[in-house]
Amino acid sequence: MQSTLSLDLHSQMSAFSNAQRTELEKRGLNIQTDIPVVDAVTMSESVAVSFGDGTVRFFRPGLAYTTVEAHKGVILSMVADTGGVLTGGDDGRFLRITQDGATEEIYKFDSKWVDCVASSKNYSACSSGNSAYVWDELHSRPTRLEHPSTIGGLAFDAKGRRFAVAHYGGVTIWEKHKNRWKSSRLVWNGSHNQITFSPDGKFIVTAMQENALHGWRVRDKANLAMSGYPAKIKSFDWVKGTPFLVTSGAHEAVCWPFDGKFGPMERKPVCVASNNNELVTCVTALPGDDALFAGFRDGSVLAAEVSESKGVIPIRKATGSEITAMAVSACNTHIFIGDAKGNILWTRLVGYKDDWNV
Repeated sequence: MQSTLSLDLHSQMSAFSNAQRTELEKRGLNIQTDIPVVDAVTMSESVAVSFGDGTVRFFRPGLAYTTVEAHKGVILSMVADTGGVLTGGDDGRFLRITQDGATEEIYKFDSKWVDCVASSKNYSACSSGNSAYVWDELHSRPTRLEHPSTIGGLAFDAKGRRFAVAHYGGVTIWEKHKNRWKSSRLVWNGSHNQITFSPDGKFIVTAMQENALHGWRVRDKANLAMSGYPAKIKSFDWVKGTPFLVTSGAHEAVCWPFDGKFGPMERKPVCVASNNNELVTCVTALPGDDALFAGFRDGSVLAAEVSESKGVIPIRKATGSEITAMAVSACNTHIFIGDAKGNILWTRLVGYKDDWNV
């Protein structure tokens, strides 16, 4: 089911006065939904946002946003897919939703949650419990891949040839050979949750249950320990202009270097975007640039470059509720920001660097 909201939304703006807002807030769309924002992902023509009430909203530059009633419960995971998004929810449904609001139920799990989803050019995948399910473009029935414990995260590499599954004790990497999936293991004690491949496919990194990241160099399974965080890492992203992985979980955005053969081995991260000792809860990169956005526990957002010598740009003032999702539109013209209480900012980024405090 789909509904459309008109662009005349300023009656729903939050109670902050213009004097308390940043320039980007003043010229943007500020909405109070009172529904927790779960996730946001960049698509070809829009930004898709999932909410705690099971809806997905699509934000497009210059157009009204649209709302799709997708799940009967909380959306647990979402990822961009060709022409839309894949979503998984606590209602046991694995869905494909297009930007025009069409919804396809790929699979329904009886009395099970769909915890994680992933997508590549040729495959769609989801997980429920200890099992990962992979669909290819030629078959309507999935391949079921079993794991030793509950799955915490899924990821395909950039080429879509390798499929990584995070779980307790490490990561299982799957590759398809002659119509059969074959696996190898990366081992490290502890619970591994979110997972990502580096853009060049040379490294895999997971966010752990404890306050740390763990990574591996894929070719020789060398371990990469990235610790020292005061809080759990809820968010990370690759800064595309330079080989850095930017993460939340500290009082600054922590950027680990992944250039060269050894990645962050025995190297210190670059830390940027300090904000009065507030904790960073969400990060996102500006595609094709050396810049990033850091969202904080108090609801504020700063823009920064991956350089400790540069200043920051205020994007959003504090709202009192932690940032839970951010995404930049594919053409880098707009940014979506959402928090745990459903406060939303959708605003143009054009010209924001003019105010950079060098």
